[in-house]
Amino acid sequence: VQLQACGGGLVQAGASLRLSCVASGGTIRTYTMGWFRQVSGKEREFVAVVTSSGGRTFYSDSAKGRSTISRDIAKNTVYLQMDNLKPEDTAVYFCAAGRPILSAITLSSMYYYWGQGTLVTVSS
Repeated sequence: VQLQACGGGLVQAGASLRLSCVASGGTIRTYTMGWFRQVSGKEREFVAVVTSSGGRTFYSDSAKGRSTISRDIAKNTVYLQMDNLKPEDTAVYFCAAGRPILSAITLSSMYYYWGQGTLVTVSS
């Protein structure tokens, strides 16, 4: 499965962005799709996930209430809508596909496929 993420950019605090992740070579319906982010020098951090079965969604505490993950199976695309962005949201955002068990759904090591990342920069 190949994943192509896009939608990042430079925005001011309080703005919104929608990241997209287009999958090819496999259908997102059969994978749990996640968004992670990474700041240089730090470990990759879970942001949000939508499960393959039932489309259940889970969010990190920092993303909860400000972000929405969704998927369009027909377009084989996963989205991350981020609202009220804060400077601490600045990071490279990655989409990922895997089949983790529910208890490990936030662990980046449980995902097989990764996109190339898209940079989100939020200025204060």
